[in-house]
Parts: sequence; structure tokens; C-alpha cells
Amino acid sequence: MTDPRRYLTDDPFEPGAAAKSALTFHELVVAARRKLTQDVWDYLIGGAETETSVKRNRQALDSVAFRPRVLTNVAEIEPAGSLLGHDLRIPVILAPIGSLQLFEEGGGATAAKAAEDFGIMNFTSSVCLPGLEGSAEASDSAKVYQLYLADDDDWMRGLIRRAQTAGYNGFCLTVDTQVYSRRERDILKRWRPPSVGEATTRAAPLNYQARMTWDLVKRIKDEFDIPLILKGIATAEDAGLACEHGVDVVYVSNHGGRQLDHVRGTLDTLPEVVKEVDGRTEVVVDGGFLRGTDIVKAKILGADAVGIGRLECIAMAAGGREGVVRMLRILEHEITTCLGLLGVTSWEELDESYLHRALPVDRPDVLSALPFLDLDYPYP
Repeated sequence: MTDPRRYLTDDPFEPGAAAKSALTFHELVVAARRKLTQDVWDYLIGGAETETSVKRNRQALDSVAFRPRVLTNVAEIEPAGSLLGHDLRIPVILAPIGSLQLFEEGGGATAAKAAEDFGIMNFTSSVCLPGLEGSAEASDSAKVYQLYLADDDDWMRGLIRRAQTAGYNGFCLTVDTQVYSRRERDILKRWRPPSVGEATTRAAPLNYQARMTWDLVKRIKDEFDIPLILKGIATAEDAGLACEHGVDVVYVSNHGGRQLDHVRGTLDTLPEVVKEVDGRTEVVVDGGFLRGTDIVKAKILGADAVGIGRLECIAMAAGGREGVVRMLRILEHEITTCLGLLGVTSWEELDESYLHRALPVDRPDVLSALPFLDLDYPYP
């Protein structure tokens, strides 16, 4: 794997400086790597055990090619989307990330402000600072509160009520962490992020996350008037059960390859979920998405929005709020460029005839979508 640490210099680095002038994601990665410790960097890029799931996320994206059309008028392109009735400047959301404050001290508040600045939706993790209310108060943007179940039903009900009071537009339950994975990059150093320590301490000895069932989903839908998102759906079978339980958004995810090792890439999972859902709910997907072309592929295959996780952390480490906004602007430019070169001006014009299965040309890796990190360019 390419390693941006080769660009470490003795020159002082001003946080945010590179983010203001970055024209590519490569520059943001280099700036982030200069700032982050080895422990935090490994937490960001790592996955479970062999990290096969991490690589398959990228492989799935690289195994799809485009079939562009030409001689169409693409002078005006509209890349906007929506989720849960809220307009999105591009069909992207900031995914929920535990311990987000490791990348920039503002944590969830910084992400919320950046989402408002750019015009998309932010998902706030229950295990990042400054917490439920602190993140909500930071901006007026559309927002969703994501929960890891770390206590009993009364505790959960209290958090949902607090989320409603704080103005969250949806409640997201993560369902693929019933058993915490073995992330060997962290284990080898005997290091764990703050979110893991807090969750394991609170959950012991009853391990509420492991005891979750579909009955919990039913209780939430029966008791609360707030859109419910299930994050961590990986099969058509579970997508169908989610629809039967009235779930509002099915969130296709393998936790960025950080939970079960040797699962499919999420872009390979997406089509069967979309087929099963058949318009009954909206669909979000995340897992290895790093480029505008990745977003377009997911939209063609039926996703309503795409979650950005690692790239959000990279941008936040590189330049805080400004870094995240800069990242989203670059992503918007890449999406618009891709749509224009496909010969379309809107998402409605696309269908699967614009895609073709293809062999990847590079070995997949967490950052292999950024192939120039090992070239000696004069990064800012």
C-alpha cells in the first residue's frame, strides 16, 4: 500500500493550509497524514483481521466500467439529490463515525457545521464528542442521530426522545456490531479508540448490542414518530425484513470492512437490496467510496445517497471544517464531470445500460483510488 508518510518534512505544517488550496483528494490525504499519529492513522485506514473486506469494497467499485453516450447537450448538469425529504446538494451524507474528535477537536460539531456549509445531511455517531446535543446545536442542517445500543430499553428510549427534542430528522440504529471485530492493526499495538472503551465499559456484562433482535426494531417503530434507519444491512433477506418492519431507510454497509472479514464489497451487495426493497424504502450505501465516479456508480445501481466516512476523516484532519467543505466541493466537481462525460444532465437519465462489468486494473486497497500518493509532487 502507498504510504503518504513519505511526504513528512521538517517544515512546520499549519492545519487547514493545504485544505484551502487542495485541488485533489491526494493533497488532503498527505495533509492528514502529516497531522495524525500512527495510532489514529491506523484506526482510520484499518479493517478487520486480514482486511479482505476493506479491499473488496474497493474491488467492487473498480469492477464496474462506464458505457458513455456522446453528442448530447450537457451544458447544464444537476447533481443534487435528496434523503428523507431533505434536499442534498449532491447525493452524499457524512457517515456516522465513532471518536471523530480524534481527527479534529470539534468532532461531531465540526462535521455538522461543514454539512450545513455545503448543503448535505450529517449522521452523528453516539460515540463521538461533543455528544448528542452538542453536535445538534452546532448547525441547522438536516441531521440523523446514530446509536450503538449500550444499555437497556429505557436508556435507548431516553436517547431517542433527546434526539427528537434536539431536532434530529432521523434515528439510525447500527446493526452489524453485535460482536465487536478483531482489528489487528489496533490489537498489535494494544490500542483502542475512546469510542470502543466507552461502549465496552457501558455494555458489560450484559452486552446489549449482541442481544438486539427484530423485536427491538418493532418497538422503536411502534413507540416513536421519527424516521428509522438501519445501518449494516448486507443481504436481500434482511432488507426485506426491514421493509416489513416499516424501516424508512435501509443503509447498506459492512462498516467500512471493519466488522466481519471476508464479506462482499457493498457495491456488489447493493443491487440485490435495491431489488428486494423495490421502492418501499430509501437506500443508502457506504464502504470504500472515495471518488465522484464511485457515487455515480452507486446511484445508477439504485442508491438514494452515499455515505462518506474515511474521506470525511481525512478531510477533517487536513483542515477541519474547511477541509470537509473542500472535500465535498472536489467530490461535486468529480460527480458533475462524470455525469457530463456519460452524456447526461441528471440522475433520472441514467440506468444500468451505462454500466458494464470489468476487471480491475489495480490491486484494491483502502487508498488505491488515489494512485499518485507515491509520486514526488510538490504538495502544499
